[in-house]
Amino acid sequence: MGLSAEQLRADLDALAARDPVVARAIERVGYPDARIREPGFATMLRTIVGQQVSVASAQSVWRKLEDELGTDFAPQALLSRDFDTLRACGLSRQKQGYARSLCELAESGALDFSALPADDEEAIALLTQIKGIGRWSAEIYLLFAEGRGDIWPAGDLAVQEGVKRLLKLDERPGEKATRQIAEPWSPQRGSMAVFIWHFYANPAL
Repeated sequence: MGLSAEQLRADLDALAARDPVVARAIERVGYPDARIREPGFATMLRTIVGQQVSVASAQSVWRKLEDELGTDFAPQALLSRDFDTLRACGLSRQKQGYARSLCELAESGALDFSALPADDEEAIALLTQIKGIGRWSAEIYLLFAEGRGDIWPAGDLAVQEGVKRLLKLDERPGEKATRQIAEPWSPQRGSMAVFIWHFYANPAL
């Protein structure tokens, strides 16, 4: 499961003890809420379903998939349906390709969500074997579903903008610079990422 509210607080307190900028930011906006998703195949499939569509549209497609395949359906259930059936559920040709890639890897055992590599980079490399899943999606899964405490999605634009605001930078840092900036926050970069989203979204700033 993802990082709990208690773990977020403990990690951020540890960061605040060694970084006064973080300490002041926590005083201004408080602690973030937990962001937790269920680990497993379904969460990754939801990520694919939700790509480039609104939340409402993604929820509609997911309901149709559950109506067709059953609640808590297995990868084989999706693989057994033809193109037109999945199209009627709202999956485009491209997303069907991504979904089938995920299901085939999970069904074959090449991708076991209950036993991903402990090393973060190895886990990211395995998850990005799924068509349509890039580094950002893999990092988000590991952070929110597995609660890996040192994941840092440096390619996320809101993280980059949040870092700019937090550190009062003149320009939004790129992915490489954002990754370098966060090195002193290790091994609590996952909790710091959740805080940065919270900080960025705070209307008072």
